[in-house]
Amino acid sequence: MKENKNYCRAAQMAWQIQCTASPPLLPSFPPFTLKSTSSISLPLPLPLPLTRSSRFRSTHAPSPRPIAASFSAVESTTSTDGLGNSKTPLLEVKGLTAVIAETKQEILKGVDLVVHHGEIHAIMGKNGSGKSTFSKVLVGHPDYEVTGGDVVFKGENLLDMEPEERSLAGLFMSFQSPVEIPGVNNIDFLHMAYNARRKKLGEPELGPLEFYAYIYPKLDLVNMKTDFLNRNVNEGFSGGERKRNEILQLAVLGADLAILDEIDSGLDVDALRDVAKAVNGLLTPTNSVLMITHYRRLLEVIKPTFIHIMENGRIIKTGDSSLAKVLEEKGYTAISAA
Repeated sequence: MKENKNYCRAAQMAWQIQCTASPPLLPSFPPFTLKSTSSISLPLPLPLPLTRSSRFRSTHAPSPRPIAASFSAVESTTSTDGLGNSKTPLLEVKGLTAVIAETKQEILKGVDLVVHHGEIHAIMGKNGSGKSTFSKVLVGHPDYEVTGGDVVFKGENLLDMEPEERSLAGLFMSFQSPVEIPGVNNIDFLHMAYNARRKKLGEPELGPLEFYAYIYPKLDLVNMKTDFLNRNVNEGFSGGERKRNEILQLAVLGADLAILDEIDSGLDVDALRDVAKAVNGLLTPTNSVLMITHYRRLLEVIKPTFIHIMENGRIIKTGDSSLAKVLEEKGYTAISAA
């Protein structure tokens, strides 16, 4: 069988993975709601691979010590919420460095970041500062190699996980330009991805009718009509429709940490309002959001807990929402000079 060289979204569409395995068949849904899908070329990580692919392996060798010892920083950054309740980080990044896999050009030069449960973090910075690279490295994009630092997600070494394992562990990424997947309709794709997540959590998989009942109310959250479920993933979608579709995926999959890479890019006022409303509606005390943006307008509708300024592959300043106002009025020069 000819190898499939197309990039596909693994499990939660959290990133693009180059697939080489033979694909399984997706389930067919009842004709009264959906068009039947008789065959498909979309490999998903079921079952998870027994061997690790060198394509996704970090060049930064992990410590042979146990996780608890290797990543004592998790314990050291545990804080309180002011009421005496301990707060353990959902994500902790320490000294992360990374290069472009092909050219070995260094992009990330020591990124430090801590995200707790229930927080919204925004990363801002000039073009080329490393924002999108950072998000892609977190989800295991093959175009980048990690050369140093530690990343702990939910108490586990994220850098030791394959991309599909990161997805099933609860990491989701929304891309600036979501890819089209011809021949795969939304509901079939989401059904398989959602069941992969449930299987990882030890929960029973949902049948076609049960899943339709689960997904139907979520369409209102992103202001999408039911016919979107029958359309192929992002094929022929406008920019606003693609971004809504990304947030629908997030709503269905229920990730612990959502990375939104310029989710406001290309959106008009109405589409931005719909997307922001959906994201805010998905927030709980246990999940978190990491947003990458250039514009203050997104931060006015999705209120961040912290804003981080990235420059030359590092986070150089962290503050509250007032940082965005400083940037708008004085530019990045004022931040760099501070």
